[in-house]
Amino acid sequence: MEKNDKKRGLLLVYTGDGKGKTTAAVGLAVRATGRGKKVLMVQFIKSPERTYGEKIIFDKLGIEIVQKGIGFTWTKTPEEHRQALKEAWAFASEKLSSGEYDVVILDELNNALAIDRFPIDDVLPLSDVLEAIQNRPSHIHLVITGRSAKQEILDIADLVTEMKPIKHYYDEGIPAVLGVEF
Repeated sequence: MEKNDKKRGLLLVYTGDGKGKTTAAVGLAVRATGRGKKVLMVQFIKSPERTYGEKIIFDKLGIEIVQKGIGFTWTKTPEEHRQALKEAWAFASEKLSSGEYDVVILDELNNALAIDRFPIDDVLPLSDVLEAIQNRPSHIHLVITGRSAKQEILDIADLVTEMKPIKHYYDEGIPAVLGVEF
């Protein structure tokens, strides 16, 4: 498919240390759904054991969202995280290759790929991710979010937005806010 083909699925990456990466993806999901597109969001770090605002509204809007994570890397054992990442990638890559969606969002995949507290290359190989991105059905718009995006993903992206913090209320001691962070 040609680069200027309007029907070609795009690769969009939202990365950086600032707030708003998942929020941008959620907005895109709502917009796409409003235009009759079938959307799937797979969350690689967030656990179904916690309630997140995007899950609540996606359920109401009929947008498919699947939380495959078990929380942040310091909350469980490395082996528990490795197993969750393996299962998340198997699920996400199967859904991405199925062709049944118009938009697939791999939320926090960048974070998962950047884990260095324990080995992940055997359960979430970057080479497999790159292959899945490049071999996905040509109509699928793919959104990948999370800090520390790998250069190899940035190189093949059609759009890269880096969220950069300028000022944040965390710095003033204000904790995560219901409805803003989760």
